[in-house]
Amino acid sequence: MKIRVIVRLKSGVLDPQGKAIEKTAANLGYDGLTGFRMGKIVEFDATGMDRETAVEKAGKLADQLLANTVIEDYEVQVDDD
Repeated sequence: MKIRVIVRLKSGVLDPQGKAIEKTAANLGYDGLTGFRMGKIVEFDATGMDRETAVEKAGKLADQLLANTVIEDYEVQVDDD
């Protein structure tokens, strides 16, 4: 199965990349698009385990390696093959 971990800055944490995108989008004529927040997506395969175990392992990996949980939140998604 395919695992996707989506990492985003927590609400209230300043996002300078998001602000830069918002400003540039407005300068390019994309009026009305606001509230940009940058994040990252990490995808990997989980083999030889059930869905519950895969989600648990992905969450632990996100806590320890993929996200800075002081300033970032993450979400684990599973796509069954």
